[in-house]
Amino acid sequence: MFTGIIEEIGEITAIVPAGDGWRLTVRAPKAVSDAVHGESIAVSGVCLTVVDSTTDTFDADVMRQTLDVAALGGASVGTRVNIEKAMPVGARLGGHIVQGHVDGVGDVLDVRPGEQWSVLRISLPDDLAPLVVDKGSISVDGTSLTVSAVSPVDADAHWFEISLIPETLAATTLGSRAVGDRVNLETDILARHVERLLAFRAAPEGGSR
Repeated sequence: MFTGIIEEIGEITAIVPAGDGWRLTVRAPKAVSDAVHGESIAVSGVCLTVVDSTTDTFDADVMRQTLDVAALGGASVGTRVNIEKAMPVGARLGGHIVQGHVDGVGDVLDVRPGEQWSVLRISLPDDLAPLVVDKGSISVDGTSLTVSAVSPVDADAHWFEISLIPETLAATTLGSRAVGDRVNLETDILARHVERLLAFRAAPEGGSR
């Protein structure tokens, strides 16, 4: 479990094919300073398990399903990534509950820089659109953010906007995002549970329960 508060910006230093997946090596000195084998670390919002580590890098296996679903599948050596270690029990929840399970990807449609912050507009897959609300929470590349605007319900193509303060621009990879970049999206777990509950409530009488 994560909070979406990024601890450092890491860098992918090696990608080795492993079966139909990858073994990634990520440079993240702060994260590996006390990392242990089997620990969970979120890499741009994707929960990965540490299988080996050095003083400043860790290795993790990434399965094909993850590469197909997440923007991580388009990464290469040198790609910068957002890093967050799992939340310890008893810590403050500074962002929102983030599982590190990517729901889908979006494309950066627009970047509007301002004097104090920047606004990013990001495309939203149709199946995720009902789960994103104005002033709600969303994880973009593992970063906990508040939605500042959403497309109309009847829009031909759905999108949402996030407003990034200087700290977020400096401390995460979102500060270097440009139009056309792909980002990982994880919607609010509470919204997903409600959607599932309503689907069962709406099921025909005698249907599966």
